[in-house]
Amino acid sequence: MSNAGAKQWAESRGVSRRAFLRQSVGFSTGAAAVAATSGLSGGGAVAATGGRIDPGYFASQFYDEAENTGVREVVETGSPFRFWGPRTPQKVKAFEDEFAKYMGTTYALGVTSGTAALDCAVAGLGIGPGDEVIVPAYTWWSDYTCVVHAGALPVFADIDRSLCLDPADFERRITPRTRAVIAVHLLGGPCDMDEILRIARARKIAVIEDAAQAVGATYRGKKLGSLGDVGIYSFQLNKMISSGEGGALVTRDPVIYERAVRFHDMGVFRGLFSDRTGQSRVPMFAGENFRMSEFTGAVLLAQLAKLDRMKAELKRAFLAVLDGVKDLPNIRFRRQPDPEGDLGYALYMEMNDRAGRDRCIAGLRERGVPAGTLSGSVLLPTEPSVVNKQTRHPDWPSFTSPEGRAIRYGRETCRQTLDIFDRFVQVRMGPKYSDADVARIIKAIREVFPQAYKA
Repeated sequence: MSNAGAKQWAESRGVSRRAFLRQSVGFSTGAAAVAATSGLSGGGAVAATGGRIDPGYFASQFYDEAENTGVREVVETGSPFRFWGPRTPQKVKAFEDEFAKYMGTTYALGVTSGTAALDCAVAGLGIGPGDEVIVPAYTWWSDYTCVVHAGALPVFADIDRSLCLDPADFERRITPRTRAVIAVHLLGGPCDMDEILRIARARKIAVIEDAAQAVGATYRGKKLGSLGDVGIYSFQLNKMISSGEGGALVTRDPVIYERAVRFHDMGVFRGLFSDRTGQSRVPMFAGENFRMSEFTGAVLLAQLAKLDRMKAELKRAFLAVLDGVKDLPNIRFRRQPDPEGDLGYALYMEMNDRAGRDRCIAGLRERGVPAGTLSGSVLLPTEPSVVNKQTRHPDWPSFTSPEGRAIRYGRETCRQTLDIFDRFVQVRMGPKYSDADVARIIKAIREVFPQAYKA
């Protein structure tokens, strides 16, 4: 990018040219490291000269002195454990307080991963053997394993063109044993929460929102994770804010919160948590150890302060690409229950069939565009370990009940999901895309899509 172009790009994003240059140098270095291990040809600066456009890892492109300062303060206090040390630890508690405020909920709990947050959410709801939980057929492993680990039975429902849970199929899968549904806000976009909540409330089914891939996204002006009974988030490297690993749970219900807190800390309910709820309402029970460290809390506290800026930069790239291709004949995009709330993680184009999808992906990749099939999740009902109901013990209660023995998984249980997966092309967005990157993506789609669609 020229000096004039760099100045224009930076000013459009509300940062100084000097800050832009610092960020772009850091991004190029990070992209080179990615290229060395993944075969990519580099980041935005390289892409502008004709290499592959690399969206990079979102969160780490925004690391700066704020994260360094937070970690340094933990080192200097010698107190990395969140509950005590030579000095009073503050980072995780402060992150929880700020995260609850940001998400518009009463309580937040920091844990070691999004997976741990799901386990805590299930424990918070008291789900166990004999219960059924409805899970999208296309999502990450953790939405399935949290149900199995509780001894409950996972029941898969299809996704729809939103790439999230199909409310109609969710409703079809309900039985008298259904205790909860996991509404997964996949790939930066919200579920159709109006319908999901309507169905769930009418049937007295708890709603767990999995916003691991949509941290900071909204639905009708409310943050994802705050609409259901309990919400969870992930801060792994691929997520909007990241500490490498980490997770959080939010809720307004003091009983769900206390049960989740006890489960994450060996059954204990320490004073700082009872200070938040006003009193204990749940007796002690056996828990796990999913406690967040002060190092993690320090990084997340710094990242959370930047989240709105990160979202804005990512969405700006998405909207520019969308505006540049939306007039193409026959082009169809992912259905967005709330376009304003979607993070703009990627542009999703729907083809007529798998062959057209593959032609489109191949043509875009030839032009250096980061295109592929849907990513970041698994077609769970088709996985051998799921089909065979493999657990860590042969007598695990999930599959020893009459319902557990009778249930069948496999391709025939998620035909709609498989059809949708086979038709969508994903074009990744990056918060640091230059004007040249955006222009290249638009040009490539306009060249490739019409031919791939017709062939």
